[in-house]
Amino acid sequence: MLAAKLPCKETIRVVEEPVPVPGKGEVLIKMKASALCRSDLHRYHGVTIFDEDEKAANITPGHEPCGIVQELGEGVTKVKKGDRVAIYLGLGCRTCPDCLKGDVMLCPEFRCIGFAVDGAHADYMKVPEENCLLLPEGMDFITGALATDVGGTLYTACRKVGLNGTKSVVIIGCGPMGSGGILMAKGFGAKVIAVDMDEERLKMAKELGADYVINPGKEDTVKTVKELTEGKGADAAIVTAGGNIPLNSALDSVRARGQVALIAESNSANIDPSNQFVRTLVELKGCWYFNRGDWEEISHFIVDKKIPLKKISSHTFPISEAEKAFPLFDSGKTQKVVFVWED
Repeated sequence: MLAAKLPCKETIRVVEEPVPVPGKGEVLIKMKASALCRSDLHRYHGVTIFDEDEKAANITPGHEPCGIVQELGEGVTKVKKGDRVAIYLGLGCRTCPDCLKGDVMLCPEFRCIGFAVDGAHADYMKVPEENCLLLPEGMDFITGALATDVGGTLYTACRKVGLNGTKSVVIIGCGPMGSGGILMAKGFGAKVIAVDMDEERLKMAKELGADYVINPGKEDTVKTVKELTEGKGADAAIVTAGGNIPLNSALDSVRARGQVALIAESNSANIDPSNQFVRTLVELKGCWYFNRGDWEEISHFIVDKKIPLKKISSHTFPISEAEKAFPLFDSGKTQKVVFVWED
């Protein structure tokens, strides 16, 4: 089979490898779609994010996959051959309270597919059966792959900040995550104000359903949001762009008792606790991935609301062209790039 490897900094190699054999409790997945993620680019640039060791160069990346169950290991009962499945990226101890609740990403022994074990940028991958998420009828493979991160994470963010048909939300950053946020927020019925410095991204934001767009290079974000919300500020904000300015823009754009979901990661930020939290009762909520038990709710929401998640996939490639796909995605000139496998 073909598999992508990252042997050294900013180097991609597509190699031939044996098809993995599923062990006890594992299944073999024939890949149909596998989305590139910004986390893949950390590995591409030689930056560790999950405490990868020197063996990482031999590990196949890819943690947003979708495919078909090809073979079953001993004792597998939760899926059957031929099932269409997305794959949950988290591996945990299976016994701690967070694992038992489905919040595998909070497990003290958390490991990520594509970082600790071989991932999805290959013709086949093997995973524990509990990581298989059944695709609902009507969900295609690319949508399924995108739903494993963008869809699930942004659905969770929208739910955490209480979006509904009476609420307004500011989405800071209109890259792939922010674009997914626009789609999900519109699915919840919210009024969406999208913010980004890139005019092409703002154009796409409008196409995805954003009610208003703001370019902070041309107008004051906070002032404009207040004007659009009768001086009160938005009910909520979702931050998908990293850095000090996006976070502060979100905190200053929401009303008193507003809710802010933080998805973008950064190591530090300068904030004003008294004016942004204490005297406003604003709540800041971390949002990383989603509870595994929520998959059925998330996937059916996408299908039932006809969320066009595929629109945030701007480019597709066969895995044989991984050496082209990674640099293109790294350029910042695309939305999601997805590897696809045709029958």
